[in-house]
Amino acid sequence: MKKLVGLFMLLLGLAGCQPKPVTPITSLINKVWKANTVKESEVLVFTLGATSNIKPGYTNFRLDLSKPDQVILKDVDGRVTTGTWSVSTDNKRLLLDNLTPKPTNTNGLIEYYILAEPDGSTLSLERTAESRKTGNTVNQYALIPE
Repeated sequence: MKKLVGLFMLLLGLAGCQPKPVTPITSLINKVWKANTVKESEVLVFTLGATSNIKPGYTNFRLDLSKPDQVILKDVDGRVTTGTWSVSTDNKRLLLDNLTPKPTNTNGLIEYYILAEPDGSTLSLERTAESRKTGNTVNQYALIPE
């Protein structure tokens, strides 16, 4: 009987364990971001303030997430694309969707892995697919608020 009561208590304890809900990070990233450093295929091509950048065009790179669900992306070539943005339910990916004009080979969707938990002062991203604009490289962005 004691074993049965002990087993029952153990089952009750386990049943009471609930997975912790993931707190959305949208409030930490809803701002305008600019490039601090950019790597294309692990090659550092841009550092903010440096005079010898391989790709100085990243000076004008902007990722505007300041409005809920609306994104404005100004890429390395200066081209502006608009659409919607969201974060995956596990806070691991940033999704830019319904982009117009559609960036080449994207069907209007660009996804980024969120490499580190955002703290409001930095946002570390990596494209989930190659970028045609940068010679089919997978790019990493260390962003800071504008």
